[in-house]
Amino acid sequence: MKATVKVALKRSVLDPQGQTIQGALAQLGFGAIAAVRQGKVFELELGPGVDRTEAERQVERAAREVLSNPVIEEFSFRIED
Repeated sequence: MKATVKVALKRSVLDPQGQTIQGALAQLGFGAIAAVRQGKVFELELGPGVDRTEAERQVERAAREVLSNPVIEEFSFRIED
């Protein structure tokens, strides 16, 4: 099984890197892009024999406790067989 965890700043947190990227895109002619929010993606490989319930439990815990800062970031994850 594989898991993909996406971590991004909460909407209420200013994203200066995203604003810089959006400004650069506008200068390069991508005027239709009105806003950019940057984040991180983690790809996790789960060991053999792990059932889906345990995989979800561990991935959620890892995302909450290690991969993200819950004060300023939010996360989502997807598990694929």
